[in-house]
Amino acid sequence: MELSQMPEFMGLSVLLGLLALMATVAVARGWLRAEEERSGRPACQKANGFPPDKSSGSKKQKQYQRIRKEKPQQHNFTHRLLAAALKSHSGNISCMDFSSNGKYLATCADDRTIRIWSTKDFLQREHRSMRANVELDHATLVRFSPDCRAFIVWLANGDTLRVFKMTKREDGGYTFTATPEDFPKKHKAPVIDIGIANTGKFIMTASSDTTVLIWSLKGQVLSAINTNQMNNTHAAVSPCGRFVASCGFTPDVKVWEVCFGKKGEFQEVVRAFELKGHSAAVRSFAFSNDLRRMASVSKDGTWKLWDTDVEYKKQQDPYLLRTGRFEEAVGAALCRLALSPDAQVLALASGSSIHLYNTRRGEKEECFERVHGECITDLSFDITGRFLASCGDRAVRLFHNTPGHRAMVEEMQGHLKRASNDSTRQRLQQKLTQAQETLKSLGALKK
Repeated sequence: MELSQMPEFMGLSVLLGLLALMATVAVARGWLRAEEERSGRPACQKANGFPPDKSSGSKKQKQYQRIRKEKPQQHNFTHRLLAAALKSHSGNISCMDFSSNGKYLATCADDRTIRIWSTKDFLQREHRSMRANVELDHATLVRFSPDCRAFIVWLANGDTLRVFKMTKREDGGYTFTATPEDFPKKHKAPVIDIGIANTGKFIMTASSDTTVLIWSLKGQVLSAINTNQMNNTHAAVSPCGRFVASCGFTPDVKVWEVCFGKKGEFQEVVRAFELKGHSAAVRSFAFSNDLRRMASVSKDGTWKLWDTDVEYKKQQDPYLLRTGRFEEAVGAALCRLALSPDAQVLALASGSSIHLYNTRRGEKEECFERVHGECITDLSFDITGRFLASCGDRAVRLFHNTPGHRAMVEEMQGHLKRASNDSTRQRLQQKLTQAQETLKSLGALKK
């Protein structure tokens, strides 16, 4: 190549180089613009870690970025003895309580609400409920006050007791107002049970260690009980309001009397009696309505019915009336027990199943399997004994107490044979006929 041609060749090379550089820049700009449109924010901001520009993304793009929470499916259960299912809660129900006047059922769930249900609607198509909100927390336990004008709850995160007052409105509904101050924190372990004496004199709280506290209604600790049971699994106040009982790691149930003076002043807590007879830890227990009977279920695979109508102040021990088998209690992590008000029927729950026993003969009469989608957390008869209620997921399920009606038939038939006058026979026959008609309507009348 001649020297005269060198400048022309160099100029052509420089021109081609500039054109290639411009093409590269154009391609890079197009890629960045496409990246911005796809991500909804400038690519340089993504690379440098700057916060995104809120105005750059459209509403539709933001909706796609949100994580959609799927609503859990409600557990379905059907049975010929299912009376009703209460389903207004959006979270799992942990506890329930019937009011002493029989008009209401209170339930608490992890959806930060307490629901108050009307018992007269149980057999209706629609089940009405009133809602009380728990601010910044949720309740794990709930109990009605004796006058049914208030209820107490145990707060899961606050680890304390809160009182809600119920004020009736002109339209017949209620307004629920929490008291300004919660109870002071005294327990060092998680609380497993609470209760209110029907005398209105004290409140009981029990934690999973060995502590049971007796409180005044104003939040003052009156007494601290050490159960000496390694741990507590269940505690309750008796229906008469005089006794507090607990069970745990040891094979017995311990009962204390909470004593008050003639003027209503607190005096002391003294040991009353114990239920001894199980060979392993007691899972749960319950009182009959008149306190003449108690029932217990143990890890040893048995349930027991006791006669507690004794002179305990003279060191008289309760009598064992009956022992039945319940193998499901051996390995169960959670076992619930409910005794009908007349002590004729014993309900035991393990996992998601419920078993009903006739306490007079010790025979199993009904079994409901897979009642809830989770383990049953609470089990209770209503104050009339007509219904058995259970909870364990987002619903309360109510069952007709057919073993109770059968026990009524047997009892009335026995009384009729011994009746001495016509008026007594007429009254007994009326009760017998009513129980038989109820069983017939439910398809549960034994021939």
